Amino acid sequence: MPDMSASASLAMTHLATLAKEVDEDKVTPGVLGFIVFAVMALAVWALMKSMNRHMGRVEFTEAPDPEADAADGATTGADGRKQG
Repeated sequence: MPDMSASASLAMTHLATLAKEVDEDKVTPGVLGFIVFAVMALAVWALMKSMNRHMGRVEFTEAPDPEADAADGATTGADGRKQG
């Protein structure tokens, strides 16, 4: 158990010195930031492509309203002509 404590202490001292070496005025996102941004951009591109494909399959013609047909049927005669 004391070995783990000593190694943890040694690791913390190395990390603390690394943190002091970083110039606070020149912090950049680095490679990880670029990878995350690129993955998000590819995901948005794939979603847009999928949306365009799905929107192309949508049929925009409306189905006839059954209530309107019932109202029209009440004003038509037996021969199918509208009554006055």
